[in-house]
Amino acid sequence: MAAAAALILVVEAVGIVLLNIFLGMVVDEQQMSMAGLEPRSMSLSAVVAGALFGAYLLLCALVLARTAIRDRAPVGLLRIVLISAAVVHGFLGAASVGLVGWVAFLFMMVVLGLIVWSLLSYGVEETAAEGTEETSPDNSPPSSAGPHPEPSAP
Repeated sequence: MAAAAALILVVEAVGIVLLNIFLGMVVDEQQMSMAGLEPRSMSLSAVVAGALFGAYLLLCALVLARTAIRDRAPVGLLRIVLISAAVVHGFLGAASVGLVGWVAFLFMMVVLGLIVWSLLSYGVEETAAEGTEETSPDNSPPSSAGPHPEPSAP
Protein backbone atom coordinates (compact mmCIF):
# COMPACT_ATOMS: atom_id res chain seq x y z
CA MET A 1 0.00 0.00 0.00
CA ALA A 2 2.81 2.41 0.87
CA ALA A 3 4.54 1.74 -2.46
CA ALA A 4 1.35 2.54 -4.40
CA ALA A 5 0.89 5.75 -2.41
CA ALA A 6 4.52 6.71 -3.08
CA LEU A 7 4.10 6.16 -6.82
CA ILE A 8 0.92 8.26 -6.94
CA LEU A 9 2.59 11.05 -4.95
CA VAL A 10 5.49 11.15 -7.43
CA VAL A 11 3.03 11.47 -10.32
CA GLU A 12 1.13 14.16 -8.42
CA ALA A 13 4.36 16.07 -7.68
CA VAL A 14 5.30 16.12 -11.36
CA GLY A 15 1.77 17.23 -12.28
CA ILE A 16 1.79 20.06 -9.71
CA VAL A 17 5.15 21.36 -10.93
CA LEU A 18 4.07 21.25 -14.58
CA LEU A 19 0.74 22.92 -13.78
CA ASN A 20 2.47 25.78 -11.94
CA ILE A 21 4.98 26.24 -14.76
CA PHE A 22 2.06 26.47 -17.20
CA LEU A 23 0.22 28.97 -14.98
CA GLY A 24 3.39 31.05 -14.70
CA MET A 25 3.74 31.11 -18.49
CA VAL A 26 0.09 32.19 -18.89
CA VAL A 27 0.50 35.05 -16.41
CA ASP A 28 3.74 36.16 -18.07
CA GLU A 29 2.41 36.02 -21.64
CA GLN A 30 -0.81 37.89 -20.93
CA GLN A 31 0.91 40.50 -18.76
CA MET A 32 -1.56 39.95 -15.93
CA SER A 33 -0.99 41.75 -12.68
CA MET A 34 -2.73 41.76 -9.35
CA ALA A 35 -2.61 44.63 -6.87
CA GLY A 36 0.27 46.25 -8.74
CA LEU A 37 2.60 43.23 -8.74
CA GLU A 38 4.82 42.80 -11.75
CA PRO A 39 3.77 39.95 -14.10
CA ARG A 40 7.30 38.53 -14.06
CA SER A 41 7.38 38.31 -10.26
CA MET A 42 3.96 36.62 -10.26
CA SER A 43 5.04 34.03 -12.82
CA LEU A 44 8.28 33.38 -10.94
CA SER A 45 6.31 33.01 -7.70
CA ALA A 46 4.02 30.43 -9.32
CA VAL A 47 7.01 28.39 -10.49
CA VAL A 48 8.76 28.59 -7.09
CA ALA A 49 5.56 27.65 -5.25
CA GLY A 50 5.06 24.68 -7.59
CA ALA A 51 8.63 23.55 -7.08
CA LEU A 52 8.34 23.78 -3.28
CA PHE A 53 5.04 21.90 -3.21
CA GLY A 54 6.44 19.31 -5.61
CA ALA A 55 9.48 18.85 -3.36
CA TYR A 56 7.16 18.39 -0.37
CA LEU A 57 5.20 15.70 -2.23
CA LEU A 58 8.44 14.00 -3.28
CA LEU A 59 9.58 13.98 0.36
CA CYS A 60 6.30 12.30 1.32
CA ALA A 61 6.76 9.79 -1.52
CA LEU A 62 10.29 9.07 -0.29
CA VAL A 63 9.02 8.45 3.25
CA LEU A 64 6.34 6.09 1.93
CA ALA A 65 8.84 4.26 -0.30
CA ARG A 66 11.16 3.85 2.69
CA THR A 67 8.25 2.54 4.71
CA ALA A 68 7.40 0.01 1.99
CA ILE A 69 11.01 -1.16 1.61
CA ARG A 70 11.76 -1.49 5.34
CA ASP A 71 8.25 -2.74 6.17
CA ARG A 72 8.29 -0.58 9.31
CA ALA A 73 6.24 2.42 10.31
CA PRO A 74 7.77 5.88 10.03
CA VAL A 75 8.31 7.46 13.43
CA GLY A 76 8.80 10.97 14.73
CA LEU A 77 9.09 13.77 12.21
CA LEU A 78 8.59 11.47 9.21
CA ARG A 79 5.22 10.34 10.58
CA ILE A 80 4.23 13.97 11.13
CA VAL A 81 5.16 14.75 7.51
CA LEU A 82 2.82 12.00 6.30
CA ILE A 83 0.03 13.17 8.60
CA SER A 84 0.42 16.71 7.27
CA ALA A 85 0.23 15.37 3.71
CA ALA A 86 -3.03 13.63 4.58
CA VAL A 87 -4.44 16.86 6.02
CA VAL A 88 -3.32 18.84 2.96
CA HIS A 89 -5.00 16.34 0.64
CA GLY A 90 -8.18 16.59 2.70
CA PHE A 91 -8.24 20.39 2.36
CA LEU A 92 -7.34 20.25 -1.34
CA GLY A 93 -10.07 17.70 -1.92
CA ALA A 94 -12.65 19.91 -0.24
CA ALA A 95 -11.54 22.94 -2.25
CA SER A 96 -11.33 21.05 -5.55
CA VAL A 97 -15.02 20.09 -5.55
CA GLY A 98 -16.13 23.63 -6.26
CA LEU A 99 -13.15 24.77 -8.30
CA VAL A 100 -12.28 21.77 -10.47
CA GLY A 101 -14.99 19.15 -10.07
CA TRP A 102 -15.78 15.74 -8.68
CA VAL A 103 -13.01 13.91 -10.54
CA ALA A 104 -10.35 16.02 -8.85
CA PHE A 105 -12.13 15.49 -5.52
CA LEU A 106 -12.13 11.73 -6.10
CA PHE A 107 -8.40 11.75 -6.92
CA MET A 108 -7.58 13.72 -3.78
CA MET A 109 -9.67 11.38 -1.65
CA VAL A 110 -7.96 8.32 -3.15
CA VAL A 111 -4.55 9.78 -2.33
CA LEU A 112 -5.77 10.73 1.15
CA GLY A 113 -7.05 7.20 1.67
CA LEU A 114 -3.77 5.65 0.52
CA ILE A 115 -1.73 7.84 2.87
CA VAL A 116 -3.99 7.13 5.85
CA TRP A 117 -4.09 3.42 5.01
CA SER A 118 -0.29 3.37 4.88
CA LEU A 119 -0.11 5.12 8.25
CA LEU A 120 -2.52 2.65 9.82
CA SER A 121 -1.09 -0.48 8.17
CA TYR A 122 2.26 -0.10 9.87
CA GLY A 123 1.51 0.31 13.56
CA VAL A 124 3.88 2.42 15.64
CA GLU A 125 3.23 0.09 18.58
CA GLU A 126 4.82 -2.82 16.69
CA THR A 127 7.95 -0.78 16.02
CA ALA A 128 8.16 0.37 19.63
CA ALA A 129 7.65 -3.17 20.96
CA GLU A 130 10.49 -4.50 18.80
CA GLY A 131 12.88 -1.91 20.22
CA THR A 132 11.99 -2.49 23.89
CA GLU A 133 12.41 -6.24 24.06
CA GLU A 134 13.89 -7.20 27.44
CA THR A 135 17.43 -8.52 27.54
CA SER A 136 19.75 -9.21 30.40
CA PRO A 137 22.98 -7.22 30.83
CA ASP A 138 25.02 -9.90 29.05
CA ASN A 139 22.62 -9.72 26.04
CA SER A 140 21.25 -13.19 26.62
CA PRO A 141 17.52 -13.68 26.13
CA PRO A 142 15.30 -13.31 29.18
CA SER A 143 14.58 -16.45 31.13
CA SER A 144 11.08 -17.85 31.11
CA ALA A 145 11.32 -18.85 34.75
CA GLY A 146 9.67 -15.70 36.06
CA PRO A 147 10.57 -13.81 39.25
CA HIS A 148 10.48 -16.87 41.59
CA PRO A 149 11.67 -20.06 39.92
CA GLU A 150 10.22 -23.36 41.10
CA PRO A 151 12.65 -25.55 43.05
CA SER A 152 13.72 -28.61 41.12
CA ALA A 153 13.28 -32.11 42.48
CA PRO A 154 16.44 -34.08 43.45
